[in-house]
This record gives sequence, structure tokens and C-alpha cells, in this order.
Amino acid sequence: MAQANWRPSVAMIPFPGLTMLDLIGPYETLRAHTDVHLLGSTTDEFFSDSGAPFRATEKLSEAADYYDVVFVPGGNGTADAMRDPQITDFLATRGARARYVTSVCTGSLVLGAAGLLDGYRATTHWSMLDALPFFGAIPAEDRVVIDRNRITGGGVTAGIDFALMLLAELFDEETARYAQLLLEYDPAPPFDGGSPRTNSQDTIQKIKEYVAELMASCQDFAAERSA
Repeated sequence: MAQANWRPSVAMIPFPGLTMLDLIGPYETLRAHTDVHLLGSTTDEFFSDSGAPFRATEKLSEAADYYDVVFVPGGNGTADAMRDPQITDFLATRGARARYVTSVCTGSLVLGAAGLLDGYRATTHWSMLDALPFFGAIPAEDRVVIDRNRITGGGVTAGIDFALMLLAELFDEETARYAQLLLEYDPAPPFDGGSPRTNSQDTIQKIKEYVAELMASCQDFAAERSA
């Protein structure tokens, strides 16, 4: 089990337009064993991509110099987060020192924008895997990808899988299994359609159209950086 007195510090970076489950899934999984800090460019209230109100509790400008883990969620606000210098500067500096640099869903694109995935295997939401090479990352379709001290999770619900793997890395498998049972995480989806391998081409195309603007933003970002 986990060392009784050690609680790793986790810096989570919420931003306007985040997908709530990207952050809340890992938060609920990790909170019993870690000290989670919700750090944002501002502590003013903002809205998630589903319209739910949210706020960071600490400002990035007042952040500590070191966190054991830095974590970025994804969401429809990813393109703006990629271009927020407070976020990318924080990730570049604290990520260089952190024990683990992590993300879920399109949060990996924000890590990429901060220069933290160059030469690393990584994953993201399945519809955005082709964007990872724009940031020097090597795309992998796995639900959770660990490459050295980079741990990235796939889309949205993969955040719980990601957080359980992170607990196993920080502590041990027994700690992760405790958290998994506490959450009663034993998924049994009612339909076999949660992967592009098991859904229709029509549905796949609709989702690709939904994320087309973010894909274009990633292309533009990469072009600007290489100019």
C-alpha cells in the first residue's frame, strides 16, 4: 500500500471549455492519495464545454516551483489553451521538473504545444491522433500510454484508467486496486460502440467533422512554430 505520510502533489490545469469528465474522473480517482491543486490563468468562474460552471482555486502565476505530477485535461477549449502563455509557460517549466507529465483526451495537444511530447509516444482522443505528430509526438492508439515519465490517456472516460495507472506508478498496484474498488469502476457499457473499431463509418465521420476546427488549429499552430 501507499506510504502513510507521502501525498504526491498534483497540479491540474482546468481552462475555459474543458470537458468536465476529463478532469473530474482523474480527480476523484487520485484525491484520496494525493494533494490536488486546481491551477488556472485566473480564479474567476468560467464554463466547461457543456456549460457547467467551474473555477480554478489557485492562480498559475502564484504556483509552487515543483509538483510531482502535472496534468492537463482536454475539451473544446483546447485550441485556446494551447495558445495561453500562462498555461504553456507553466507546463514547460514545471513539466521539466515534475516526476510525471500527464494528460487525458486532447490535453496531450496542450502538452505538445508546451514542447513536452517531442519524441514521446502519446495518445489522445481517437479523433485527434493525427494531430500528435504536429507536436513531434508518436501517436499510439492505446487507452493509456506510458513513455518514460509521460503518461497520456485517451478520450474522456479513459481518464479513470489513466489515473489508476498513475496511482500504480506513484505507489503500487494494491493502491490502484483500492481506488478502483472504492469507485466501483467495473465498466460494462450497454453498447459495443465506444471505439472507432466498433462503430459505424457514418458516426465516425460525424465526430471527425465535429473536431475539424481543432485539427485545423493544431495544423496552424505547428505551421506558425516552424515558420
